[in-house]
Amino acid sequence: MTTTSSPEVWLAGLRAELDLIDATLLDTLKTRIDVCVRIAEHKREHGVPMMQPHRIGIVQERAARYGAEHGVDGTFLRRLYDLIIEETCRVEDLVIDAPDADDRQPVTDNAS
Repeated sequence: MTTTSSPEVWLAGLRAELDLIDATLLDTLKTRIDVCVRIAEHKREHGVPMMQPHRIGIVQERAARYGAEHGVDGTFLRRLYDLIIEETCRVEDLVIDAPDADDRQPVTDNAS
């Protein structure tokens, strides 16, 4: 798309681009949660505690470095990762605490 298009067409194109990025972001978050489920299954099978504070620190530090290197606000990234980590801990708890593999609850809320 060129800048000679009408402002409305240009904006629509940018919004379509943003929609694709959002879809990728959501798919990536889902993939991350899926991996966390596999991690929780491993922790459950081997008696590893759900909470791994050192791992949270590693993830937060990596996000902070990324922000510094790419001009993304560090406070924003910390808040974002706080939410992501909170959700993955919730999911891991569901998996680890489930009485039996066949009785496990869905880890996502599919209510619309």
